[in-house]
Amino acid sequence: MGIRNLSALLCGGTLLLWSSLITCSAPSSAQTPPHPFSLEQVLSSPFPTNLVAAGPTNDHAGRIAWVFSAKGEHNVWIADAPNFEARQVTHYVGDDGMPIAALKLTPDGRTVVYARGTEANSAGEIADPTSNVEKRVQQVWGVDVDKGEPRLLGDMGCDEEGCEDIQISPNGEFAVWSAKKQIWIAPISGDGDRKAKAKALTFARGNNSQPKWSPDGKKIAFVSDRGDHSFVIIYEFGRNTLRYVSPSADRDLYPRWSPDGSQLAFVRLVGKQMKQPVIPQSPLPWATWVYDLAADSGREIWKSGPGLDDSLPLLTEDGSFHFAAKNHIVFSSEQDGWNHLYSVAASGGPATLLTSGKFETEDVALSADKTSVIYSSNQSGVDPQDIDRRHLWRVSVEGGTPQELTRGETMEWTPLEIAGNVVCLGSTATTPAMPYAVTSHGREMIAKSALPADFPAAQLVTPKQVIFKAADGWEIHGQLFEPKMEGRAPRPALIFIHGGSIRQMMLGFHYMDYYHNAYAMNQYLASRGYVVLSVNYRTGIMYGRHFREPKDGGPRGGAEYRDIVAAGKYLQSLPNVDAKRIGLWGGSYGGYLTAMGLAHDSDLFVAGVDLHGVHDWSVFKEEIPADAPDHDDAIKLAFQSSPNAAIATWRSPVLLIQGDDDRNVDFSQTVDLLQRLRSQKVHVEELVFPDEIHAFLMWKSWIRAYRATEDFFARELK
Repeated sequence: MGIRNLSALLCGGTLLLWSSLITCSAPSSAQTPPHPFSLEQVLSSPFPTNLVAAGPTNDHAGRIAWVFSAKGEHNVWIADAPNFEARQVTHYVGDDGMPIAALKLTPDGRTVVYARGTEANSAGEIADPTSNVEKRVQQVWGVDVDKGEPRLLGDMGCDEEGCEDIQISPNGEFAVWSAKKQIWIAPISGDGDRKAKAKALTFARGNNSQPKWSPDGKKIAFVSDRGDHSFVIIYEFGRNTLRYVSPSADRDLYPRWSPDGSQLAFVRLVGKQMKQPVIPQSPLPWATWVYDLAADSGREIWKSGPGLDDSLPLLTEDGSFHFAAKNHIVFSSEQDGWNHLYSVAASGGPATLLTSGKFETEDVALSADKTSVIYSSNQSGVDPQDIDRRHLWRVSVEGGTPQELTRGETMEWTPLEIAGNVVCLGSTATTPAMPYAVTSHGREMIAKSALPADFPAAQLVTPKQVIFKAADGWEIHGQLFEPKMEGRAPRPALIFIHGGSIRQMMLGFHYMDYYHNAYAMNQYLASRGYVVLSVNYRTGIMYGRHFREPKDGGPRGGAEYRDIVAAGKYLQSLPNVDAKRIGLWGGSYGGYLTAMGLAHDSDLFVAGVDLHGVHDWSVFKEEIPADAPDHDDAIKLAFQSSPNAAIATWRSPVLLIQGDDDRNVDFSQTVDLLQRLRSQKVHVEELVFPDEIHAFLMWKSWIRAYRATEDFFARELK
């Protein structure tokens, strides 16, 4: 389940921004730097996602698979333990805007199953920026790794809120997924028939999602969302019956089978209460329940407290809820203000804190035998700068001292264990994301031959960790990219503002493709002579819940904008920066804060590039519960927290970039802002991508957007 899905579930459709604050010339002839690499080169590396594993079996000692996306081509790769020699399985060609997602391996590792294509928007229209007038609904495919010929299993039919992962049966014969509000099933084995074979598993009211196979493959548990409440339901094959698991008026989520299949754990979130104020934010208490199938009864084994820190953590949805071995359940909680891992016996009792300190856990996976947890975090090991990195750790599900698996000036994420090996995805400050095998001596890159020979790793800079304070005392972290050229006059500078806003930029290539691209762009801008500061402003993650959810952030006051002002003043204090030539650029939530800077402080920020930004929070008034007693006041505050409220003082030129089929930020936000700026006689430039979505599907769209960004700043910051 994606963050946008969770926000709708928690708030009955309320946007996450309300529930949890959840969207060429050279710079100057006197400073013309050498051009050691092109924009295409630094954006050419294959970006890995969807790392999965299977085995060992009689055929192999253990197999991993992942998706490589390179210059718009998306393909599945595999590698076998222990040497992990990689090879390509699928052979899709061209920048076709057809991403691959939800990758899975059958238990024997012989077949990969995945979704390919794009989702539909609210009008049911399929995203297609290729201009070839082709409708390309997202579909589920299977490929035998030794044959490489894809066969169609069925339509996925995803909408703009995304789809659930595909789940493979324990015997590897069937795949299930959620789409069109129901659970779908299809046989995986191919018989040459390329027609869609998927059918609805059963019918259940509501929006059904999160399917999970029982260990014996005879049952499927899933969630049926009924709006203000939700049920966990068990479908049993043969009987074709639905069993409602301890139904209540609350919202049940995340069903997880015990290793022996006799029990089912799930999260119970309190039901939605009507006529509640939007401001201040209310806590979301929750509990862990365990259901005994033989006894047909469930009971609460752990319950959160009543405070804001006790609310259901956002990061729970990323996989940190597991039914482990030794009859233990692992979950995440922010009860001490930081996202940490805990475990509790399925029989009940006090929870054991597995991780502790001023850091947060993120990617969480069970070991192969389910007796330990392998996780990524920004825990400071040897280097205090690790708070702005990711490393891998292991801890027993029963507790104890966590073991550091990786360290140094690297980043690691998406860990999994296969055949005694820990594999992951990772990067460094100058090496793009790639798959790795973790060894006692460090880590070894997998599929090194897939890196382009001309990728400019040696010409990239290592960003510096910088820490500065906002005017109201908040401590802000950033990454400073400084050009390699020496002996030059003060340079123009740029502030990069990430989107989300629940993100953290790191001291290296990012684990999300959108920000992997942005990091590469910051490197390119540094190579062109700009000093670039990437800012981890409040409402972002990994610095504690109080940092992520300030009471006056976003549409509640826009407090995080103060961090952008602080970043500008920090740049002005640097001897190598021209204080009168500072610009802003960012996308989505970063576009919002870029517009805030240009509207409120045109003297400080003299130009900006706003990619698909939000400019008026108040247009989301339909997402505010109509029965909220402070409904009208919340709308007024939302407008005052928006760039549109300060249009009268906006003087700095801006480049607006957006696709007009954006499913995250409506294109009307750009249309409206453009008219307002024209009335103010502000210099505005546009780059519009017909039929593109929020995170551009086409590699060439990223190239055009970033080249336009560089050209614009070269003109405006001379």
